[in-house]
Amino acid sequence: MSSQEFQAAYSSIYNTGTNLLQYLREFRDGLHTQGDDSKGLQSIENEINKALNALQDQKYQVAVVASMSAGKSSFLNAVIGADVLASENAACTVCRTEVRHIKVGETPQLLEYRETQRKPFVIAEGDRGRIRQEFLNRNREIQKNGNVEQTIRFELYHHIEAISQLSAISGFTLVDTAGPNQWESEQFNVNALKKNTLEALRTCNAILFILDYTTCKSKAASELFQEVLANRKEILADDTIGKIFFILNKVDLKTEQDPPIAELIESLKQELKNSFGFPNPIIYTASSRKGLLAKLIMQGTATEAHIKDFKKFFSAQYANEDEEGNQIIPAPKKVAPQALTDSGIPTIQEQVIETITQNAGWDLLSDVVAALDKQARAIEDTLNTELKGWQMGIEALKEKVEEYRRRSEKAREKVESVKKAVEQEKQILIQGFSQGVNTFADNAKSQLASEIDKIAETRSVKSPKQKKIQRISKVVEVKPNNVGFGQMVGEIGGTILELIPVIGLGLGKVFKLSASLWDKLTEDIPETFNHISEQTDNNEEFDPYVIRCKTKNEAQKIIKTINQFCAPHIQNWWIDTQDELVRDGTKIREELARKIQEDIQEISDELSNYLGDALEVKLNINPIQFPSFDFPGIDARVKDVQVAVVVGTQKKETGRESRCCDSDKVYYDDVEVIENRSFFDVDLQQTLESVKRKIDEQTSRNRQLLERVIEKQVKADFRNAERQINDYIQRFQNDFDRVLKERETKEAEAPEILAKLEAQKIKLNEYLRELISIRQSLDSWKPVGVVK
Repeated sequence: MSSQEFQAAYSSIYNTGTNLLQYLREFRDGLHTQGDDSKGLQSIENEINKALNALQDQKYQVAVVASMSAGKSSFLNAVIGADVLASENAACTVCRTEVRHIKVGETPQLLEYRETQRKPFVIAEGDRGRIRQEFLNRNREIQKNGNVEQTIRFELYHHIEAISQLSAISGFTLVDTAGPNQWESEQFNVNALKKNTLEALRTCNAILFILDYTTCKSKAASELFQEVLANRKEILADDTIGKIFFILNKVDLKTEQDPPIAELIESLKQELKNSFGFPNPIIYTASSRKGLLAKLIMQGTATEAHIKDFKKFFSAQYANEDEEGNQIIPAPKKVAPQALTDSGIPTIQEQVIETITQNAGWDLLSDVVAALDKQARAIEDTLNTELKGWQMGIEALKEKVEEYRRRSEKAREKVESVKKAVEQEKQILIQGFSQGVNTFADNAKSQLASEIDKIAETRSVKSPKQKKIQRISKVVEVKPNNVGFGQMVGEIGGTILELIPVIGLGLGKVFKLSASLWDKLTEDIPETFNHISEQTDNNEEFDPYVIRCKTKNEAQKIIKTINQFCAPHIQNWWIDTQDELVRDGTKIREELARKIQEDIQEISDELSNYLGDALEVKLNINPIQFPSFDFPGIDARVKDVQVAVVVGTQKKETGRESRCCDSDKVYYDDVEVIENRSFFDVDLQQTLESVKRKIDEQTSRNRQLLERVIEKQVKADFRNAERQINDYIQRFQNDFDRVLKERETKEAEAPEILAKLEAQKIKLNEYLRELISIRQSLDSWKPVGVVK
């Protein structure tokens, strides 16, 4: 499906839905004039409005990931079509930045969101140059002060030229993530950046890795994929791999001595395939700066500096020779269109947009068409019910109505039984997540205990009073029956909840240490750890777990170093654990929702079949739907719950307190330095116990957060299905009540009423045919592997 075809389909669906909504309102108005409140049709109108709003408001996110100085900001500016994001040799992007599309003429605006504030701060608005400078200044401040304000993301509202002709994807958003080199910043929260990037990979519709042509074979490029893909091969699953692109940027810097671009691309493909597991990497070349300058010149918004840059770096490429061999360089305006094409930016834009429209876009259109079709057929059922109600004898109608009441009550009882079974499955899901969190805590504590043991062993070997130590660390094994749902499968409505992935099997891989705690201590405090350390009292037994210091400052420095070592590792392990849990949990939640859908559908079908037989008329099946636009993921729910926690809780301590193992300042606050006569002792075991307590406190918060998320999601999924069948039951009840009331007072007008209903059906059939035609067209563009 091309972007033009998508736009045409979008417009067709929106117009048909709008016309259907207008038809329904006119139908309801007619009933109102007859003294009927038409309550049964209100739910239909609500659902049509929801589908049309989803069509207009759908967000399409494209994540852009790069190592430092790969030209990410220039690339984003080229796509945006404005020089609004600052680019400099130092790392500019220190946290997630979302660039959201606005219409031409709307005011650009830069917002900053902070950890404990619900509302954002306006950093700058209006002038692009001012936004650019203020954004750069703010990023520098955050880098300098270590993010004391706890900034979590920026939002830039700006017109994006790449989609200027596509109103169908006006929710297009560019997600600028911080790259691995920024992750290594000593002051800024390293792991928060990694967390943002992994979240983007889970939730975005397309992922662009920007590679610097001049260094794409360097360590920086390798680190980019190593950080993102380490122990995360599931990112390369079939449903993800097609939305990953590699952009070889700055190809305009190629020299005559460099190998051909095609040769480098082939080499890069082999590296991505063999070293990182990408089966068929999609690589495009780009000259982002050329693309941006060309767009600015074509738009007439280029400054004098922009034009000078274009002339200096790119104009000569388009020079012609006259008969005498003199080079004639065309004016920038004349060559800008060709320069834009040569930059590769239009090709990349087209391919990314096509990927979005063919996948997430198609899913949205399909779900909206299904929702509109369901409501159109609900109107059809109402018309058929009324027609039949006027055609049969009034006594027979009363009997049918009474029998329907009894059957609808039984249907509601069956729904309640499904609800109870779902509650059991919810507890299983919570238990699985809880065990995954426990696995994190056990592994984290075991890894850190192992580091403490290594220090004690090394000190014992170095000491003349060698002592065999009793290790305090324990090996933690991750077993399927320990952290998974394999043995906890229950039943919902008599059917087995199958295909549940074993959650947490990959958790053991994430607990790696980037360095040794002993090495860190010997580097930071060489005077203590590079020499033999022992108690001065010969009668005192040597304890390798107790470090004796001459000053209190020295002892406190040891504790601080241990904390600085532990905190980032704990954060990093939790981020990887959370990523694993969210991915597995999403699959489980989707399967659980499918079973809810099937069980409620069975109850609904039984009622539909009875109605059809009782009225001797063909009624439509009432499809229980979980459209993608009404099915938020775990990440979205986590954000909702976290906002509620922040707003509803007053912090009692200064500094940061974590909800999800994000704190880097709280692991040693209750460790005491023991003064022993003229010495100061640091008890490593006591220090470790303090760290363990903090891990337990934080995992408890994590567990509570995830439990709230699961509680909300499962409850919302069931409530969605329950609402659909309740609306269905109530609509027919209202239809029957309305017909009975009218039959008692307007029996003489029966011929006219029947004629109006038949005319309504003829008009409705036009919209049903339009929806059928749209569905057939959509199915011809259906992505491979999609079942709808």
